[in-house]
Amino acid sequence: MTTAVLTDTEPLKASDRCDRCGAAAYVRVVLGGGELLFCAHHGKKYNDGLAKVAIEIHDFSDKLTEATPKVAADEER
Repeated sequence: MTTAVLTDTEPLKASDRCDRCGAAAYVRVVLGGGELLFCAHHGKKYNDGLAKVAIEIHDFSDKLTEATPKVAADEER
């Protein structure tokens, strides 16, 4: 019986880029011999296939919804 061990992972940095298109990376895929980084779009697009071969997938795309409000505050107008 094989047991997967989940390890803590560092959050992605602004300098981490998608291996497919070069956009900001939000998904880290840990493989047996290294890792791949993907933007939210490509992480979602390839998720099903990656889930079959990845040891771990760390998805930080929820950080995209923590953006600043679309409407400026009264003191900013």
